[in-house]
Amino acid sequence: MEHATQNNVQTRLTTEFPELAHLSREDLEDLLADPAYFQAVFYTLPQVKLLYQGQAELGSANESIARRNLTYQDDLYKLRSETQEAFERAKSLEARWKEIEKEQREVYQRFDPQFLLMRLRHATIAQDDLSEARANAFVQGSPSDPGPATLSGKDIDDFVKEFRELRKTYHKRVMWGERWTTGDVVWRDD
Repeated sequence: MEHATQNNVQTRLTTEFPELAHLSREDLEDLLADPAYFQAVFYTLPQVKLLYQGQAELGSANESIARRNLTYQDDLYKLRSETQEAFERAKSLEARWKEIEKEQREVYQRFDPQFLLMRLRHATIAQDDLSEARANAFVQGSPSDPGPATLSGKDIDDFVKEFRELRKTYHKRVMWGERWTTGDVVWRDD
């Protein structure tokens, strides 16, 4: 029975490693017991030789690729530097773009219809206050003035002319504001 097992092991061994078929059982046991002998036999196997040959070829191919890559090193460093500078320039321009957009919004905000309507309303109120203040000043006169009786016809004509212009501007602004609120004013974006 021991003989059948030995043939079976030997058959499997010879199937997988036919190069070892010529070795006796004692040689196989010595092979397992002595690491130096094992390595001497192992490195003579064709599969191992092919493996080491492939490894050596890959190693020299890697060295060749590495040498070729080293020739690109200076160009790559230069390209990296240029890319970094371009990136930083792009970031700078992007930041500037945001600043310009903000400035543009601020400039265009002055021409926004709601902003213009608000300015018209404020100007209308200011115009009304100005004309009323002018009228009150004329009626009351200044403390150094003895009174309206001493005003000449020219002073009265000048006041009426000035007051009329002030009120005319006020009423025009009121009319524009009313038209605006009723939708009669149309703003084009072009």
